[in-house]
Amino acid sequence: MIQAQIELQGGLGIERLCRLADVSRAGYYRHWRASAPAREETTLRDVVQRLSLEHRFYGSRRITALLRRDGWSVNHKRVERIRRTDNLLCVTGRTFRPATTDSRHRYLVYPNLARRMTPTALNQLWVADITYVRLAEAFVYLAVILDGFSRRVVGWAMADHLRASLALAALDMALATRPVVPGELVHHSDRGVQYACDDYIARLAAAGIQPSMSRVGCPWDNAMAESFMRTLKHEEVDGRAYRDLADAQASIESFIEQAYNRQRLHSALDYRAPAVFEFEYRPPHAAVLEKRGSTGCALANCLA
Repeated sequence: MIQAQIELQGGLGIERLCRLADVSRAGYYRHWRASAPAREETTLRDVVQRLSLEHRFYGSRRITALLRRDGWSVNHKRVERIRRTDNLLCVTGRTFRPATTDSRHRYLVYPNLARRMTPTALNQLWVADITYVRLAEAFVYLAVILDGFSRRVVGWAMADHLRASLALAALDMALATRPVVPGELVHHSDRGVQYACDDYIARLAAAGIQPSMSRVGCPWDNAMAESFMRTLKHEEVDGRAYRDLADAQASIESFIEQAYNRQRLHSALDYRAPAVFEFEYRPPHAAVLEKRGSTGCALANCLA
């Protein structure tokens, strides 16, 4: 702002201008603080409001970075003050987080087979996890299973409880939609009772799937599933007000099946959506039997 004042006065410095006008520098700045900053503050608040609404998960430091890119000379403390005054603070995580994992059980804990495993094809590694979703006056729970090669959600289920049937419902969906070769698939999860119980392990054994579980106190052992849960919370759940379980189910189904599986670009997939990545993937030994012109139709069916 001071630089703008200098340019308007033909490039003369503030000290020179004050001497010519026979006023003190202190008097000049008192007048400047009473007028120019008010106009600048109004303009800045308008920009901060627009950026905060556009990037509702950004904190003051990220909003400050965006402002600086646009040429504003402002620090994060000032931005935070404006956002707090205008009730524009970012959407944050809940302070209370209901536990979804209980590893204090009598069941066998399986070794971590996925720790150094890098899948090279579909249905070699599935990762599973459970998270909570807040309703207006209660919590419900979401169980998911992702393919470790394509990052696609292949099975999911929601319920108002944390019994093993929740995890089993997600597993049943995955088994119903994915071809599994016995002995070639590893199922990785945490040590929660839902995944270690007899019913779940029996279902894996019946399909020829090898169970794998994270080490104690190592959430990064299941980083792929944790990453999906973080994306789900930031892009769908946080900031939403679900009426009931049915409302949450409908919204989350739309996010998983349409936005995440078919549209969301993943850096690990060379910025392709999981459905597109799976369509374009061809095993080295697979024969290409598609007729000319059928590729576009097949991709359309894949994304439908």
